[in-house]
Order: sequence, then C-alpha cells, then structure tokens
Amino acid sequence: MATRPLEKRPSRNGRPLFVEPPKFHACVYDRYNTMSTKLQRLMLRSINIWPPLLGAGIRTKWSPDRKSVTVEMKLRFWNRNYVGTHYGGSLYSMTDPFYMLMLMESLGPDYIVWDKAASIRFRKPGKGRVKAEFRLTEQQLDEIRTELTTKPKYEPTFLVEVKDEAGDVVAEVQKVLHVRKK
Repeated sequence: MATRPLEKRPSRNGRPLFVEPPKFHACVYDRYNTMSTKLQRLMLRSINIWPPLLGAGIRTKWSPDRKSVTVEMKLRFWNRNYVGTHYGGSLYSMTDPFYMLMLMESLGPDYIVWDKAASIRFRKPGKGRVKAEFRLTEQQLDEIRTELTTKPKYEPTFLVEVKDEAGDVVAEVQKVLHVRKK
C-alpha cells in the first residue's frame, strides 16, 4: 500500500506543520472478528443520538457480539398521538434499521444487505414503556449463507413484536430484507 504524502499546514507561529492526512474508511477487525469501518462503529455506538431515534425517545442496548439488540421507548409528550398513546410512526421507528444493521455486522463485508419492505399491524394502544427485542441466531445466519450459494439474492423475513410493560403485544412488524453477495 502506498503511503500518502504529508501535508504542510501553517501553524500559529507561521512555520509549516506537517500533518498526516486523516485515514477515512479504514477497515479493521474488532474483538468480535466483524469487519467494519470506523465510521460504522461510531454510528452503532452513537445510534441513541441519531435524530430519528433521539427525537422519538428511543433507546437501544446492543449485545457485545451485535447479534441482539433491545429497543425501548417511554411514552412522552413528543411521541404521543392525539388520543394519548404511542404515535404509530415512533413504534415503527423502533423496529426500522436493526435487523439490517445486525445482518451487516454478522455477515461481514462480502454481503450487501438492504431493507426491502415492512408492514406494521397495531394490536392494542401502546401506553407507558414499550419494548422490542431483536435476535439473530447462528442457524439464521447459516441459512442465509446457504441460500446464497445457489441463488443470486435471498430475502429473509423477520417478525418483531413490540410489547408493553405487561408483556402484551402492542404491534407486530414484519421486515423483509434483501441480501446478496458482492
């Protein structure tokens, strides 16, 4: 790999300061042997302050291996609808990017993963704190890898239940993802 030249930048005292240019998108292996860029790792760590989730009051807790995540949302005045229950868009936002992110992290850089479709079915009004749990098993990952050995693309479907504090299902979200090899 060729090295990049150092840049000359003026310092406060007028003498040139030699600075190595930043290395963006350098791929590294982390301790769980998943390959990701520094930017992607930063985004996963700071997903709780990503505006669509922060604005809805959504909080996430990732497992160390990134194969499971728990997402919670308290009922607040800014995510409440006209009748005083959770706004449906916020309930959907709780489930939007997580299976895609988990598959990208688990399958690695040789695969392309996109959200393709989703549908939400509201079962009862959401009040108080609601929670959704996402889990990926090795069996699911093996199934995806196996399907892609014979097909150009695979579109797995995942079902996520959003539950209230009593454990009752508030909403069911069905996610369809598009996965293919690079």
